[in-house]
Amino acid sequence: MKNRLVRVRELMKRELGDLIGRELTFPQLVTVQDVDITPDLKHAHVFVSVLGGDEDDVNAVLAKLHEHRKDLQYKLSRRVILKFTPHLHFKLDIAVERGSRVIDILSNLDIPEDEPLGENPGEDEENPHGSR
Repeated sequence: MKNRLVRVRELMKRELGDLIGRELTFPQLVTVQDVDITPDLKHAHVFVSVLGGDEDDVNAVLAKLHEHRKDLQYKLSRRVILKFTPHLHFKLDIAVERGSRVIDILSNLDIPEDEPLGENPGEDEENPHGSR
């Protein structure tokens, strides 16, 4: 990816996160995880995560974001000066949920502890490196 696109992505991610936090109120924690911009800067896919809520709450958050899309685009155009202000597409990012699920699975596994180092049978006590 080109450096300009990386800079624009990070700038838009920061500004959209700030705008959503200031302009909209949600009962859940809503964070902007990533912004994927097309190379022509006309479309931006905004990946948001919603913590604390069921599927209906998540759908309500996405509906509210889509409802206020034009207002957010307008305010974003005032903060980030580009030739084109990208058309925002909000999508749910479930990476946080997947990550916490993996951590739960790993914590429930019964993994036997390894033997401490230096207690391997057949290892020479006097010369641990095996050279004489």
